Amino acid sequence: MTAPLLTVAISSRALFDLDESNRIYEEEGLDAYRSYQIEREEVPLDPGDAFSFVKKLLKINGSLDEPGVEVILLSRNSADTGLRIFNSIRSHDLEITRAAFSGGSSPYRYVGPFRCDLFLSTDADDVARALQSGAAAATLFGRRTRPRRESQQLRIAFDGDAVLFSDEAERVFETEGMEQFSASEAAAADKPLAGGPFKRFLAGLHGLQRRLPHDDCPIRTALVTAREAPAHERVIKTLRAWDIRLDESLFLGGHEKADFLEAFEADVFFDDRQQNCESASEHTAAGHVPRGVVDAAPDHPEREGRASDT
Repeated sequence: MTAPLLTVAISSRALFDLDESNRIYEEEGLDAYRSYQIEREEVPLDPGDAFSFVKKLLKINGSLDEPGVEVILLSRNSADTGLRIFNSIRSHDLEITRAAFSGGSSPYRYVGPFRCDLFLSTDADDVARALQSGAAAATLFGRRTRPRRESQQLRIAFDGDAVLFSDEAERVFETEGMEQFSASEAAAADKPLAGGPFKRFLAGLHGLQRRLPHDDCPIRTALVTAREAPAHERVIKTLRAWDIRLDESLFLGGHEKADFLEAFEADVFFDDRQQNCESASEHTAAGHVPRGVVDAAPDHPEREGRASDT
């Protein structure tokens, strides 16, 4: 079988709602957790923050002559306690057949061997390690109570600096201010930015789009950035140099991103600033990418991740 254009790894707590299971584990211990899961093996788990994203992603294969997308489950469960997760995958009709159950240790180390283009988890430490190893990764925030949209199109939004692009320009902004940032980007308009951690994932999405009908494509992408003129020109020319197309580009000049993400109807949004992710999570699943000068700063608030995947 031809290798898929896009391989995404997903943690069990990002895919399904395991909050109650995790509470049992934290309050009563591993034996109680194991009994709880085995007793409920045939009870499907409810969707988690990334469920809609995964379901729409896998559905794209139905529009292709051969599979172009694969989703792999990475879980801290053992195979024994993870049986309920696989049963839930089957119950929700998700085409996920490969998995790594790491029995309590971090599963991020299998991102590389599975050749994953993206790793989504609710564990901030696993995400940070995956990023350090060179993979695109994000810590998921979401609001499962938000209304579910009926649209079948997968809509993915990205921040620019430190996500799609390197943080070279953002470093200028953080250390020298907006005026010097704008002047520096205008002077470097013809010099493409280096790629950030999500460049390969975006390239994979674009590769899928090229194999799908242009007038009825099930994938739509958007750049949602705080940049404004004249700093927009370097971004446009960088994407042109990469031969990668984004369907929409929003240069907000400091406007709050959440309202624009709601208007775009994003299924997921990736940003390196945690406060942007928390704001966006009122409308969509949001992935915090702890990469770049913002997270490296000594006075940057400590990352707030949820409890580890169980």
